[in-house]
Amino acid sequence: MLKNRFLYLSIALLAFETAAIAQTKPQPSPRNRPRPEVLAGSLVPADPAVLIGKLPNGLTYYIRKNTEPKNRADLYLINKAGSVLENDDQQGLAHFVEHMAFNGTRDYPKNELVNFLQKSGIKFGADLNAYTSFDQTVYQLPMPTDSTKLFAKGFDILANWAGMDTFDDSEINKERGVVLEEERLRGKNAQERISLQTLPIILNNSRYAQRLPIGKEDILKNFKPQTIKNFYKDWYRPDLQAVVAVGDFDPKQVLALIRQNFSELKNPAKEKPYVKYEIPVHKQTLVKIVTDKEQPYTIAQIIIKRPGTVVKTTLDMLQNLRINLFNSMINARISELTQQSNPPFLFAQSSYSDFLADLEAFSSIVVTKPGELEKGVKAIVAENERVQKFGFTQTELDRAKQSVMAALDQQFNEKDKTRSSVFVNQYQQNFLKGDAIPSIDFKHDFYQKNIGRITLSELNGLTKKFISDENRVVIVQAPEKEKANLPTEKTLLNWISTAGEGIKAYVDEVSKSPLLEKVPTGSKTVSEKKNAAINSTEMTLGNGVKVVLKPTDFKNDQILINSFSFGGTSLASDADYISSSFADGIVGSSGVGNFTQIQLDKMLAGKIANVSPYISSTAQGFSGSASPKDLETALQLIYLYTTSPRKDPNIWNSNLSQYKTVIASRGAVPENVFQDTVSAVMSSYNLRGRIPTLKQLDAASLDKAFAFYQQRFADHGHDVFTLVGNFDPEKIKPLLEKYLGALPATGSNASFKDLNIHAPAGKITKTVYKGLEAKSSVQLVFTGDYKYSEANNLQLDALEEILNIKMIERLREKESGVYSPRVNASYTKIPEQRFNITVSFGCAPENVNKLISAALEEIDLIKKNGAEKTDIEKFVAEESRSTELQLKNNGFWLGQISRSYQYQQDPADVLEHVKNLNQITVQSTKATANQHLSGENLIRFILLPEKK
Repeated sequence: MLKNRFLYLSIALLAFETAAIAQTKPQPSPRNRPRPEVLAGSLVPADPAVLIGKLPNGLTYYIRKNTEPKNRADLYLINKAGSVLENDDQQGLAHFVEHMAFNGTRDYPKNELVNFLQKSGIKFGADLNAYTSFDQTVYQLPMPTDSTKLFAKGFDILANWAGMDTFDDSEINKERGVVLEEERLRGKNAQERISLQTLPIILNNSRYAQRLPIGKEDILKNFKPQTIKNFYKDWYRPDLQAVVAVGDFDPKQVLALIRQNFSELKNPAKEKPYVKYEIPVHKQTLVKIVTDKEQPYTIAQIIIKRPGTVVKTTLDMLQNLRINLFNSMINARISELTQQSNPPFLFAQSSYSDFLADLEAFSSIVVTKPGELEKGVKAIVAENERVQKFGFTQTELDRAKQSVMAALDQQFNEKDKTRSSVFVNQYQQNFLKGDAIPSIDFKHDFYQKNIGRITLSELNGLTKKFISDENRVVIVQAPEKEKANLPTEKTLLNWISTAGEGIKAYVDEVSKSPLLEKVPTGSKTVSEKKNAAINSTEMTLGNGVKVVLKPTDFKNDQILINSFSFGGTSLASDADYISSSFADGIVGSSGVGNFTQIQLDKMLAGKIANVSPYISSTAQGFSGSASPKDLETALQLIYLYTTSPRKDPNIWNSNLSQYKTVIASRGAVPENVFQDTVSAVMSSYNLRGRIPTLKQLDAASLDKAFAFYQQRFADHGHDVFTLVGNFDPEKIKPLLEKYLGALPATGSNASFKDLNIHAPAGKITKTVYKGLEAKSSVQLVFTGDYKYSEANNLQLDALEEILNIKMIERLREKESGVYSPRVNASYTKIPEQRFNITVSFGCAPENVNKLISAALEEIDLIKKNGAEKTDIEKFVAEESRSTELQLKNNGFWLGQISRSYQYQQDPADVLEHVKNLNQITVQSTKATANQHLSGENLIRFILLPEKK
């Protein structure tokens, strides 16, 4: 796995994701709090809960006891060794070393390591993993701690990775194909081709520009085993390594295990000097304009690099806080522009953050519509200039402070429920960069005491520090068809220099009206029913609304909310379907009552409450979350989205124009064309399973969308709400009666239509020819009718994981033909009982037929003989471990309860899940495979490059 493979890659897709909106409420301004005396800039103390030290050989360790999750630990090996340290003949071998760690060490020959861990309930890829970047290689190993012997094995494994990889010649040669397939899967596309042209400019022809982690194909194919051994010997050494252990254990025992397993590691007698490479500064602005046939959108980036700061003192912490406030405020302004009827861009963002090689950068990125690059560039630069010239307003700063403190308060409230991975990430940055690791108590206290001393003038002064013509890079990447519309370098720089002409100061328009003008009366609870097995209560309110409450202590500051009532877009006519499919997204982005979305966000700043209406194909309802203190706000929003939804033409026009650009651009990307084909075939070419055409979008109507929303949310008499989290049912009962009990109920029949939309029967092959490079994708989809039951679901889940194990063993390890094969089994009860089992992988075009045959051979072996007992043991171990964690997770219970009510099942059935794993046998897997993988209904989807 790779991280930071390319910097500043296209993030255009972010423009079209609906972001969760932090719906919050004003509190007294932090500026009115007493201001402490000016800080002297003392060193930030390390969290006393973490034990930090070094072994005599120089290896650093971080040890922390943490009980979230219980009986689990996160073990990490961090190496200050990445691709930037490679010799010319080693390009790509830092990443290759990472692969070889799973293909043979002193104590775990060949694939014994993965085999051992799978039997212990640790899944390869999902749990057990690693990544390589420019400056680091990191291995992650989550381990159970309820088995002393197994837990101790974790440190033996880390030590093997740290200095005992064997690099067997045959294993190296087998892994070449896997690494090359990873390169094919992640690369051989517009993103890679563009990055290879732009990174030398962004990184100013530095060592980083010459050492992309994936390396060079000819080296990966032909390097000699000694070459990779040399890299491992030079750079995998204790004085460049750290072990991080965070979890539910005795720290003294962990320290003993680290000393026992890592003390024997030695640094080379003649250490190779460790070089900290830099990215040279440049006075002039560097510009690069690149096009590609498969690039879907026009994207401009402006990157201004500055020396980085290591956060060590309280003054550094304060400056970090200023930067967080700055980023929040400037992007709130940019977000407002996207809510115009004709926004100047599809997506844009400006922020100051870490870059690379001890640098930071102020970066602006903008994704524009075809032919509107000038408009987009000038718009994002103008916002930066507006801040530089006029600054922010005090009300903006007050809201940003409230939001920052609300988020920090939540972290503080969850301090005994913080997941181990959060601490691991902090210690990793301390080791690699030197950033301080204060306790949450220190950080919370420091922010509370000092956020008030941050002034508006300080924030307004940051832009002058961030924006400069020096060390600036401007990049444009665009579709080849846009080439004629692109500017010259001179013209582009002129757009930037003149963007701020005529700008005016920002006006912060806020509403002082209350969120809810009149509090509803609601209705009382008419009945209650307990489910003692899962400690839940089902309330029925006077209007018919059911509310299922499951109080938990899994999180201190979290309540999750979900509701459903049957209907959904299945009730929309084909003629109105496109309009209806936009209804929930448009209304959910338009504010409520008399408040636009912009006004709503501002007036609720500082609260943790998020609610969104949704309409699926068979149901409609709400999803959301809140802190316990803000639950009433979330319930008010549900009430308002029902009784006072807004129809905002600006939001409609903005969303529709963005979506049209997405649709018009999808055809440039081979993977999009392939996936659109899969979707169309799997729905038997029904319009509801296909991407809409531009003509269909032109015919869509805001009035129809809004009318459909009002229709679907007119009757809540059949709603089932589920709340899971930290609450006392009796204490929140009045709030539920007040707001959910006030939802309208008309007595209509709540149901959905079965539109009979599913995959066609028979044996079908669909081949798509799209793409410039030698890159293929395959999906083998088995479909059919299904008898939905917990017993059958368990057997299909087992078959899915067993097939995943076999596909990795055969297609990746034996054939060396793929990087990451996947098997996914899904089953539904609503609107009809159906199943799909999909085997998917990417590969070289010349290997498509061979690998399809290999995959089907593995399926046939299970149909003939059933699964191997060892594979069943692996599934049972993994499923037992994962279920144990799920039963302590609010999100799991929210889904389990809501789904059980939809399917008319007892949500307590899940408590028998682990016990029922003994139903998985060799014979049951054989029967399940023959029933669902007969091949009578098999669709083969194949993506091949364009014919030349």
